[in-house]
Amino acid sequence: MARQRLGQHFLRDAGWREQIARAIRVSRHARERHEGEPYCWIEIGAGHGEMTEYLAATGAPVYAVELDPPLISKLRQLAGRFPNLTVIAGDVLETDLAEIATGRKIKLYGNLPYYITSPILHRFFQLAAMIQEIHIVIQLEVALRLVARPGTRDYGYLSVLTQYYSRPSIELQLPPGAFQPPPEVGSALVSMKLPGENERLQLADSENFLDFVKLSFAHKRKTLVNNLRRRFAPELIKETLMQRKLRASARAEELSVGELADLCLALSSSGT
Repeated sequence: MARQRLGQHFLRDAGWREQIARAIRVSRHARERHEGEPYCWIEIGAGHGEMTEYLAATGAPVYAVELDPPLISKLRQLAGRFPNLTVIAGDVLETDLAEIATGRKIKLYGNLPYYITSPILHRFFQLAAMIQEIHIVIQLEVALRLVARPGTRDYGYLSVLTQYYSRPSIELQLPPGAFQPPPEVGSALVSMKLPGENERLQLADSENFLDFVKLSFAHKRKTLVNNLRRRFAPELIKETLMQRKLRASARAEELSVGELADLCLALSSSGT
């Protein structure tokens, strides 16, 4: 039985499970041949093992992280069939994924609880250098934000964070009926290949940049001048924007990841 407090919606429809498996290249009909450096799969919120079996059938090491004790018991039964499957009891926000990987590259899959998607993504991106790809089933509304482009309604801090570290794309849209119990909203499978813009930009201080982005989007209807005035003089912000042929009244949602990075560097080097 799904526990509402854990945000559980199990992927019970076999047809949709197969479509996801093909999209992330773990289906026996579309399995990826991997000849690069060693890697492992880490599955977040493995549930009843709906996708765990697909992952384990690839032969790669699989670590299924699950918080709910009754589900952990079922997953351990599945591990009896797959010697490459290890079940880890715990909360992904507190689990040391780097220790699990033991130096291998990581591929992540998860059917994420919708209410903690953002914290989990932040957690993943802390390990960006170790991760090859991320595949997550999340609320469609959030998925649209991850892939949104500058100048669109959905573009915001989460878009910049995701695109700084990865190259996201929506692979599938799933109806509520694909799950049991069905959620009240549509869902989507988002795939992210790493690295993202961070490889091109090569910023010395990613944390400072993301703090800058968060402040830039603090109030979406406000201009950059108004949002950033807590850190920089308004006249300096206006001058720096105009030097880059941007309007003095520009908003953060109008700037690409690269433009925001350039603005951050310019303002930070100019002082407050």
